[in-house]
Amino acid sequence: MVTSLSLPPFNHLIINFFTFSSFFIFLIKKLDHHKNTKLFFIYGWLFGFGYFITNLYWISISLSFDESFKFLIPLTIILIPAFLSIFYVFVSYFFVILKTKNILSSFFLFSLIFGTMEFIRGSIFTGFPWNLIAYSFSNQLEILSITSILGSYGFNLFCISLFTCPAVFVLKSKKQNLGICIFFLITFISFYIHGSFYKQKFDKVIEENYDFNLRVVGSNISLDRFYKNIDPTLVIKDLIEISNPKINEKTIFVWPEGILPGISQDELINYKWLFDEKFSKNHFLIIGTNKQIEKNGIKKYYNSLSIYNNELEIIDSYDKINLVPFGEFLPFEKILSKIGLKSLTNNYQSFSKGDQRQVVKIKKQNFSLKILPLICYEIIYSGKLFDDPAFDLIINISEDGWFGQSIGPKQHFVHSIFRAIESGKYVIRSANNGIAAIINPIGNIEKIVQFNESGYVDLKAYKKIQPTLFSKYGNKTFGLLILLYIFLIFSFNRTKNE
Repeated sequence: MVTSLSLPPFNHLIINFFTFSSFFIFLIKKLDHHKNTKLFFIYGWLFGFGYFITNLYWISISLSFDESFKFLIPLTIILIPAFLSIFYVFVSYFFVILKTKNILSSFFLFSLIFGTMEFIRGSIFTGFPWNLIAYSFSNQLEILSITSILGSYGFNLFCISLFTCPAVFVLKSKKQNLGICIFFLITFISFYIHGSFYKQKFDKVIEENYDFNLRVVGSNISLDRFYKNIDPTLVIKDLIEISNPKINEKTIFVWPEGILPGISQDELINYKWLFDEKFSKNHFLIIGTNKQIEKNGIKKYYNSLSIYNNELEIIDSYDKINLVPFGEFLPFEKILSKIGLKSLTNNYQSFSKGDQRQVVKIKKQNFSLKILPLICYEIIYSGKLFDDPAFDLIINISEDGWFGQSIGPKQHFVHSIFRAIESGKYVIRSANNGIAAIINPIGNIEKIVQFNESGYVDLKAYKKIQPTLFSKYGNKTFGLLILLYIFLIFSFNRTKNE
């Protein structure tokens, strides 16, 4: 359970040296005394359950806003960690099934299985890569710079090895075992040195300027707007006031996801009268809206990012492709709906999945901007985001009010730092009841609207760097690391145990 304290917003990463080493030592000792492999299912599950129940409790808060869902809160607190712990069941089970001759080969086997199962956790079905142990380093930007090459999963594999190193030294005092500990320590020192040079190189990049402001709005508007029939005109007026538009100031405004309840993509134009006084041809608006499409008498709903001009005409849009299970869609809906289950958002109707991730563009009236959109939850996925890296920046819009005053919004925000470094692009994040910020390509937070605050930050000056290695090849780098670890397992397994 204490491992959770190593994660944001606490970041006491020193804890991981104790927890991971202890878990590894425990498994090794049990290998010597227990031949019943079924017990290792339990060991892995208990480790995972303790880990997830303490850092994912906030998911249950999303069920507290609607009376019809409150009965599920105790189940959610238990069942989600219980399910995710299954991945750690396989860590311990495969470890005993594939057991090796000596400590070093066992060490690399443990790291490999753990790192691979974390990748699977983030990929299988819809994937849930929340709280990789690598996020313990979220405050260490120099070290995190290596994710521009290795990505989060590759870096996560190294983290698991680093945190398990003390166990190798404790179990055996052989010089080569100590050498492994020193190797991983030197590796992370080299990551830090790489990051320091990476930062210095970035600092020397000459700033360029957009001929417009990109204004990122952070708001603190209550979720009551969904459940108490609050007039949406009041919300729009609040957002316009927070945005502080100037008639003659060229500005692209970025508003959060789903901020306007009950107003679909095509219906926003009905509220144009609210914009007329403050918005002009110098303005564009990026906002999260719901889109409705009817085909053959069947209505489909999409969670979309939409771009409007000052006349509230739609310039471009993107439909979310990574939907939140039970939040935005109900898995196995035909079956589960029969027992009364339903999705949490969209008036209990499931969203449809968009076709593909696509760049959205503003290229009108002397505006030119190519945006890669990530809606809310989509920011948590590590990989090659788009085939063509020639977009200008990433925009992430989110509604974090579902997580209340918990650590959830803070954990959610940290993913933006990792995506910025991996892609080598600015990440522009607009959130309601969360953290809005401008994050540069090396992970520095240049400007921020803090949690529980309302306001805006502007991006006008920026620095452009070359596409990162990870943005070109994605998790292929993780695949190469897997091959390296397999080679090391077989190499050390040939040596005689002490």
